[in-house]
Amino acid sequence: MMNFDLTEEHRLLEQSVREWAAREVGPRIRDLDREHRFDPTILPQMAELGLLGCSVPAEYGGAGMDYVSLGLISEELEYVDTSLRVIMSVHAGLNCLTLLSWGTEDQKQRYLVPQAQGRKIATYGLTEPAAGSDVRGIQSVAVKQGDRYVLTGEKMWISLADVADNFLVFAWSDLEKKKRRDPSGLSAFLLERAFKGFSSGTLTHKWGILAGNTGYFKMDEVEVPEENLVGRPGEGFKIAMFALDQGRYTVAAGATGLIRACRDASVRYAKERRTFGVEIAQHQLVKEMIAGMESNYQAARLLWLRAGVMKNLGRRNTRETGLAKWFATVASERAAGDAVQVHGANGYSDEYPVGRFYRNCKGAVIYEGTREIHKIMQADYVLGYRADRPTRCELPPYRPAADARA
Repeated sequence: MMNFDLTEEHRLLEQSVREWAAREVGPRIRDLDREHRFDPTILPQMAELGLLGCSVPAEYGGAGMDYVSLGLISEELEYVDTSLRVIMSVHAGLNCLTLLSWGTEDQKQRYLVPQAQGRKIATYGLTEPAAGSDVRGIQSVAVKQGDRYVLTGEKMWISLADVADNFLVFAWSDLEKKKRRDPSGLSAFLLERAFKGFSSGTLTHKWGILAGNTGYFKMDEVEVPEENLVGRPGEGFKIAMFALDQGRYTVAAGATGLIRACRDASVRYAKERRTFGVEIAQHQLVKEMIAGMESNYQAARLLWLRAGVMKNLGRRNTRETGLAKWFATVASERAAGDAVQVHGANGYSDEYPVGRFYRNCKGAVIYEGTREIHKIMQADYVLGYRADRPTRCELPPYRPAADARA
């Protein structure tokens, strides 16, 4: 039987992250959003709180928290702004947890430890200008030359592209398999910003998540040492899908926080605004929208909590995490639209936060598996066309520090 009750440690973490984000970022987020500006001073504060390596064991520089804690952090951060949760998705989820499971001991010491401590910032490079959900469509290649690989290609829509120090990158290492679109020809590599031939840039015409850094990077014959190959040659597709299980989990929890933010903003406004002589909260159709936000918040939270408990137990959770990501992001889009509606004309102004919520929510419906991809996945599970099979490396079950030392 699964227990979804939060521990006292969970509740203390939830409260501390909530208070930090409200105090340090909340008062400034509207200006950061208006200025399309990522504030790098946020990162050392998150590192000091232990957030950047929250679910990495202490032996690798992390805080040793469980995976439910990662979800709680993601929910609280997105309650203030999506740009905060994105940091957790790419650094802690897609990169660090992937290295924890697939990295060699040498890679963990060189990359995971400084990342978990927040001394280095990391991200994930899969998407390309012509390849998103169709991973087999990527064009980046890695040619083996002696004791190194030479990588050439371009990645697009990369969170923290102009901020990160380290990059988990995917490219074709078998060019014959690339021609056949055989995913067993893909491999994963660790790159550093300082590698010769690496360059990055920021996308400046985004519609949402304006306080976050999103960009691209190019690899112009970047030489990568053979010891920076993650996993075995040809395991890149498995590693990429594994990483997405962790990233999608943070997206699901974050979108749940956005639903709650929409609900709370709508409740405040509905009890302040009066029309036809009464608070608009007394109008039935306003109540209907707020009730929808509440029901979707509770359902989304239960879905990501289930996935988090499964991660703690060391159980494969691709199906459950995908369902949580799909439901929560679609529900957040509806909640944001209804929140704007509750606010009426004021919802169309950035004097109120709901317009920012509306712009921010759409990205999560697209990235890390579009709404349509997740619909197909869930249908295939029910129809029996798809089943989760263990990979060579799985996310290690959570062990409290005392157990880990035993």
